[in-house]
Amino acid sequence: MKRRNFLKNTAFGSSTLLVPNFLQSYSPERLYNSRSEKILVVIQLSGGNDGLNTIIPYRNDVYYKKRPTLAIGKDEVLKVEEELGFNPSLAALQPLYENGEMTVINSVGYPNPDRSHFRSMDIWHTGSGSEDYWATGWLGRYLDSNCMNCLSPHHMLELDESLSLAMKGEQRSGFAAENINQLQRITKNRFLKAAAKHEHHHEEENIAYLYKTMIETQQSANYLYEKSKVHKSTVDYPQDAFGKDLKQIAELITADTDTRIYYVSLSGFDTHAFQKNPQNRSLKGYADGVAAFINDLKSNDLFNDVTILTFSEFGRRVKQNASGGTDHGTANNVFVMSGNLKNAGFYNAAPDLTDLENGDLKFEIDFRRVYSSLLEDWLNADASQVLNGRFDKLKLT
Repeated sequence: MKRRNFLKNTAFGSSTLLVPNFLQSYSPERLYNSRSEKILVVIQLSGGNDGLNTIIPYRNDVYYKKRPTLAIGKDEVLKVEEELGFNPSLAALQPLYENGEMTVINSVGYPNPDRSHFRSMDIWHTGSGSEDYWATGWLGRYLDSNCMNCLSPHHMLELDESLSLAMKGEQRSGFAAENINQLQRITKNRFLKAAAKHEHHHEEENIAYLYKTMIETQQSANYLYEKSKVHKSTVDYPQDAFGKDLKQIAELITADTDTRIYYVSLSGFDTHAFQKNPQNRSLKGYADGVAAFINDLKSNDLFNDVTILTFSEFGRRVKQNASGGTDHGTANNVFVMSGNLKNAGFYNAAPDLTDLENGDLKFEIDFRRVYSSLLEDWLNADASQVLNGRFDKLKLT
């Protein structure tokens, strides 16, 4: 690995160090712009969420035959359509669906699916085919080539201690911060200050790149810290980590922070055994957090400026296993929420449970069509350039 790439993909690309004296005067105005563009919030359900117990084909006898103890009972389902309904744990999202603020896309996947968590997540993060191995993410490449005003790390923010591959570009990457206040305190570390003041041969290219990265990440950390103090939400969020992350994002958006893309993950969806209660708890945490987040945005007249994408790396097999859970599968549902949807409700029909491939759902919609739609119609980007190919858009926003 080249030294430049090593530096970009390690701590210098996702956290903050301090700046040597010779760069203290470097303070580009672009760091302090106000938000003027639409915002994308990406929510990753890590572990492979069971889509069939999330969006339930409650009138399909095959579903109940394949899942004799795991299926959600017809009397429990939140029936929002003649054939499909929500898991009851998603009750907080039902009003959004009924208000035309939610699109559910069924049977999303890709050709030759991979059932490994790590490999499938890499495919979703990069936007590659299953046979390709790319080192940059789809959002990172957007930052590289299409977001001309996004010249600083904080223009894409992930609420986590490390940066996802989706957020890493060739020339630019996003910014990871699990706790903005804690991150800002790191910049005051005396040891790092001393290291930053150490003299180097600054004409050497890699050292110059290192210090440029240091100052940009430090300034982004300081910028986000100052913005985090501007507005404090009064909306009642769940008190778990996911709820706190969404509250932080809402506060930053309301504070007019110049961040285009926010990324947050929720784990707990790898349900191989005794699935029903753990998945229901995870779905409730997701739904309650998102509902509070959207209520927060609406209270500040901001929901029309935000689109929320929710995905998981794969779905689960149709038939329950002997442990009362489900094993790794293929196609899954994807949620898109916004105040500016063109096709609210169910975008397409329920998956066909009688036409399976080795016990798995066949994908109908390539996930890169979803990306293409959001890139072109929401972020005003050249999707074919970002995705290294052309994928027919869906009519989403």
